[in-house]
Amino acid sequence: MLPDSLALNPKSLDSLRLQAKQDNGKESVRAAAQQFESYFLQMMLRTMRQTLSQDGPFDSQETKMFSEMFDQQVAQNISQSKGLGLADMLVQQMQLSLETQGVKTAPRPYDLPPVAQPSEVAVSDAAASGAAANAGDADIEAMTPRSFVNKLWPHAVDAAAELGVSPHVLLAQAALETGWGKHVLKTADGTASHNLFNIKAGSRWDGRTVAKEVTEYVNGKAVKSVETFRAYDTPAEAFADYASLLSNNPRYAGALNQDAEGFIKGLRQGGFATDPGYGDKLRRIIGSAALRQGLAA
Repeated sequence: MLPDSLALNPKSLDSLRLQAKQDNGKESVRAAAQQFESYFLQMMLRTMRQTLSQDGPFDSQETKMFSEMFDQQVAQNISQSKGLGLADMLVQQMQLSLETQGVKTAPRPYDLPPVAQPSEVAVSDAAASGAAANAGDADIEAMTPRSFVNKLWPHAVDAAAELGVSPHVLLAQAALETGWGKHVLKTADGTASHNLFNIKAGSRWDGRTVAKEVTEYVNGKAVKSVETFRAYDTPAEAFADYASLLSNNPRYAGALNQDAEGFIKGLRQGGFATDPGYGDKLRRIIGSAALRQGLAA
């Protein structure tokens, strides 16, 4: 049996791979599914806890830390007992995939598909997402949150595996940076730059670029300036370049192999964005109904 400590540990990938070789993927598939369900439950508990006041006379950094540890233990215990049924559903899906493809190793924990749940998306959104399912990468700006997640999920999975984070966090950040794809920077001829994270060009960038007037915060004050940003041929290139940027820059070492909150703090410490409210905005999208509905596709 795999140790319980693997349930919420992004670094458990090697152990899952080793287990897959030993049991032909059966037990490792169960462990990966339980890991996903544990992480989902912990996110849900954290979101609910954030709605409560944490500035009382008995609140401190220590109580917050122990509360988070308690939530993690609760999520782990639930997922390894009867759970919510998510793990069972994922096991069925992954075992079917292993049987049909002849795969002998378990999928990466972050390769798990979005959880299928009853959709609460409006009719107009459902119709739009159906049309967008066959759209090319150049049509991302026309997508709804649901189709935005559906189209970019594979790229987020690859980038997340390199960074040691969950794909939904990267999708949330791309949604924040582009307004769910509606405000992707455009080149001079009107084509999309596919720059989903608004990465600036810099002196070492030798690819295509796009200039845009943006608002930066200097000493807490908003200042408008014209900046040069990178342009890519596809969204896949944007995700790959973003993963490379964070992986190879020591400034962002604190964002690697983290849960959602640790990733946000690592970005802030690395100076990714000048907006003082960037972290709170990203947290709101991570816990938003729009993202949940997108993941339910």
